[in-house]
Amino acid sequence: MTAYDDMTTPADAPHPRAVVFDVDGTLVDTNYLHAVTWWEALRQAGHHVAMTDVHRTIGMPSGGLLDRLLGPDRDRDEDDALSAAHKTLYATWFDRLPAHNGAAALLRALADRDWRVVLATSAQGSELSALRRALDADDAIRAATSADDVEAGKPAPDPVEQALAEADVPPARALFVGDTVWDVKAARAAGVDCVALLCGGIGRAELEEAGAVAVYRDPADLLASLDDSPFARLDGS
Repeated sequence: MTAYDDMTTPADAPHPRAVVFDVDGTLVDTNYLHAVTWWEALRQAGHHVAMTDVHRTIGMPSGGLLDRLLGPDRDRDEDDALSAAHKTLYATWFDRLPAHNGAAALLRALADRDWRVVLATSAQGSELSALRRALDADDAIRAATSADDVEAGKPAPDPVEQALAEADVPPARALFVGDTVWDVKAARAAGVDCVALLCGGIGRAELEEAGAVAVYRDPADLLASLDDSPFARLDGS
């Protein structure tokens, strides 16, 4: 049993709230690592795709990512090999994944305020373990959902809905924190307001246009602004 398995909401908090966090790019500084390793996997297979185009697909499941980069009419027999090559290249960074400034402190601050903290990520197995080691905040995390738990990844609402099911909290009592347009769209489709962070490399205007209710620089900025953020709307209610 891990630290989050036996976390409960205090008896004096009858209306539980949940915060669902994306991980890559939001809590851990990995978006550009994913971009360069996908770029290299594609290059090795003879596909020459601009790095900026790769970056803008990060946060989608591999099938959606390849649809956007190579087109839906591509040879799908390559998909498994491309995904495996990306995973192999990315795994070389597992022991060096850097958490964003303030990430662990933000998770603990929200847990201390009786928010149920759930991770919603497409990472699986050893990759998810590496991300959690980088965060070093399992004591604040109630649960984590991965691609294994859902039929469709972001921008579909499935990851957010599964995370809310893990938290046993309805959409009106939850917030989502992410860093990509796909995160915002997934949250909105699940009926959850999304607070967006700029640390994944996507601009404020795009995140707001997608529907983010507030935008902050990084986890540390959100932590410093909690009392004036969308979290304050649900605090104490």
